[in-house]
Amino acid sequence: MNELFIILKDIILPVFVIISVGFLMQRKFNLNVQTLARLNIYYLVPGFIFVKLYTTKLSFSIFYSVILFFVLYVLVLYLVSLISSKILKLKTGEKTAFTNSVLFYNSGNYGVPVNDLVFKSDPFAMSIQVLILTFQNIFLFSYGIFTLQSVKIGKIKAMLAYFKMPVLYAMLLGISLNIFHIPIPNFIWIPANYTADAMVALALLTLGAQVATIKFKTGLSTVYASLFLRLILGPVLALGLILLFRIDGVMAQALLIGAAMPTSVNSAVIAQEYDNHPELAAQIVLFSTALSAITVSIVIFLSKILF
Repeated sequence: MNELFIILKDIILPVFVIISVGFLMQRKFNLNVQTLARLNIYYLVPGFIFVKLYTTKLSFSIFYSVILFFVLYVLVLYLVSLISSKILKLKTGEKTAFTNSVLFYNSGNYGVPVNDLVFKSDPFAMSIQVLILTFQNIFLFSYGIFTLQSVKIGKIKAMLAYFKMPVLYAMLLGISLNIFHIPIPNFIWIPANYTADAMVALALLTLGAQVATIKFKTGLSTVYASLFLRLILGPVLALGLILLFRIDGVMAQALLIGAAMPTSVNSAVIAQEYDNHPELAAQIVLFSTALSAITVSIVIFLSKILF
């Protein structure tokens, strides 16, 4: 119990301190949340991914293991969320918002700081989190937007939408330059590092500001179901896959902790952008982020015992 308290105090609390600063600044100064979100999506996250993938010792086995885990994990979650949405008798729009809240978790402005604190800036552990973050962003801005846009603009245009996102190109560039050992000149590398260093703080600040703008007024039964699937069943399913593939050590811990993250704020952002039950999506993000302080602490504690 003492170790669980230490995890909550030294790992989770620092994250929520910065989130709280963002929350208070939004209430006080009415920040432009859309601008903050765009800074993260189009500048800080791609810069962070590029730097981390360029400096990490990559191997095909690690890349293959992480992407295989991610694809299977998301597939199982998708099937479970579909079954749950039928049990809850959700309509098409609600089903999409509900499914997105389970599939898309906050691997960036929550998962990265937690990984950094848990593993004390270990580059190997961070490389795993960065890969998860990259796959999550590609998935979110492809399938996530596709499900919402396809009705309005057609499936082909919706399918091509994610090629406009810089995260994909940051990943490909970082991995390519890393594999072929291509040096980067200082006038590019120095600002790239400044960008990467700024990502965590501004991402958490943005998360706090986004949470402060959430307004909710719909029923809670769907919210409770989403919280259960994302915060409790999500880590359980991840643990099952980890044991199935006999993954151990730091990789097992990083994958398990990464799978325990709360619902991505971007799931509420795209729901708002495409007017698909934004109140429901916002409620889920708010409660998921708040409750994750407890659930993520427990998962971190268990990961240290199991692996």
